[in-house]
Amino acid sequence: MDAIKTCLALAVDRLADFNSSLCVLNSVGGRGVVHTFGRQALPMVWDFMETNPFNEVGANWNAGIEAFCSTIENEKCIANTGATQRASAISHPLSDDCAQLLFTDPPYYDMISYADLSDFFYVWLKRTLSHDSSLSWKFNEYEAPKEEEIIVEPTPVGLVGIKNNDFYLSKMSLAMSETRRVVGPEGLGVVVFAHKSTSGWEAQLESLLKSGWIVTGSWPIDTERAARVSAIGQARLGSSIHLVCRPRENPDGSLRTDDIGDWRDVLSELPKRIHEWMPRLAEEGIVGADAIFACLGPALEIYSRYPSVEKASGEKVEMKEYLEEVWAAVSREALNMIFEGADASGFEEDARLTAMWLWTLRTTVNGGNGVDENGAPTKSLPGYSLEYDAARKIAQGLGAHLENLSRLVEIKGNTAMLLSTAARTRYLFGKDAAESPRKKRKKKAHQQLKFDFMEEFSRLEEKSLPAGRAGGDWAGKFTGKAGSTVLDQLHQSMILFAAGRGEAMKRFLVEEGVGRNPLFWRLAQALSALYPAGTDEKRWVDGVLARKKGMGF
Repeated sequence: MDAIKTCLALAVDRLADFNSSLCVLNSVGGRGVVHTFGRQALPMVWDFMETNPFNEVGANWNAGIEAFCSTIENEKCIANTGATQRASAISHPLSDDCAQLLFTDPPYYDMISYADLSDFFYVWLKRTLSHDSSLSWKFNEYEAPKEEEIIVEPTPVGLVGIKNNDFYLSKMSLAMSETRRVVGPEGLGVVVFAHKSTSGWEAQLESLLKSGWIVTGSWPIDTERAARVSAIGQARLGSSIHLVCRPRENPDGSLRTDDIGDWRDVLSELPKRIHEWMPRLAEEGIVGADAIFACLGPALEIYSRYPSVEKASGEKVEMKEYLEEVWAAVSREALNMIFEGADASGFEEDARLTAMWLWTLRTTVNGGNGVDENGAPTKSLPGYSLEYDAARKIAQGLGAHLENLSRLVEIKGNTAMLLSTAARTRYLFGKDAAESPRKKRKKKAHQQLKFDFMEEFSRLEEKSLPAGRAGGDWAGKFTGKAGSTVLDQLHQSMILFAAGRGEAMKRFLVEEGVGRNPLFWRLAQALSALYPAGTDEKRWVDGVLARKKGMGF
């Protein structure tokens, strides 16, 4: 009877998910509503859609009952094959070395407030079940318990207060220690993680190593929708990384603590391991952010096989410092792949960073089917953004510094944006020329279709034209200076192509000698493969490449 009551109460919860004031009209097909939790957050909506819970079709009461009946029907085949038990992750009732496999998907640092979100459903379960004496003990809390939840939370929680990185690390280390305790010395652990920030990864990985696990491998498995709201224009993982671990234990189950790793040996082995692993990932079609995090397993096996790694001075090497070396090794190896084995050191830091930045984004920017997780059409976002800390570490690994690249990268809060080619027009063609007074021009039709850079370019054009002449082709000699780097020169050529200034582009590449540099065409070819399909940059750089042979190169 308790099971039936619980299923009926869960059906009420499901109905609440489709009947809140946060539900909007399902724009795909124009029928029904989009439920409240399209993602792990409560969205802000301008209007809401009401549904009739007693309708014959749609998200009604009967649909909820049918869903649970279907679940029970599908799950009954695995009855009596295991046991389910509720327990604290840091104090588990299982005995030592009793399991051969651990599989866990721990909380994602500061990404999701699980307990807060569960209150949406908890309050309805409390109302429907708490009056029953046999079930009331399950709902003796006013709301879902939150103090022991292992997440990062800037809002004070009960007696715990603010849950910072130290709270997460200490609690997660205790939880991971419990998992190692119940797994036998020859057992296996799999930890699923898919967080966007390097700080989240560092905390999770450090907790694993502190608790006595050796990370032996990592592999991305597709679990995420490419069109989800949180991934649009972001370097979010298109998959969940599965970290494969082994207990760092002796055959008798005791923790190994006597081995000390030499920092020089670890550093010399790291690039070799990354060099072996990256081509394999590429063969499997794993690129971008997924490939970066998929390299963590092989890289961490070198470091985590020791309880401690020390420098010659005796100073202990912390996880954070080692991960800096991992990001650098991955970045260098990725650049060698991007430029097909060519020496990427011939390019300036802005070209190396642009190529690596676009490569990092490849798993998400090209994805999607034009609708978000709620079925609503998505819009393209300007620029190419990364979480600032990830961008900083990638740049550092390439020998670049974001602070010195303000003409290429814009930093706002925790986000770093790689500027689009069009956004760099004023810088590339001269600020004075771009800001010169503009002569009155005849208004053209379809002004709304003009790109932002067209206005800037028109000002430059008019300044270069003879007095009294406005509009028409840019017939005068190109007076703009070639950029100081290969990337600047390529972007200048792309803008000339986009503006329809073919003759000016030819003079720029041939007479100015820009096109005689083989690095120019090598970079153009690489960026053609990296720019997302359908973007202006992809179209423009392909246009420049298409004219290479006609200009005698």
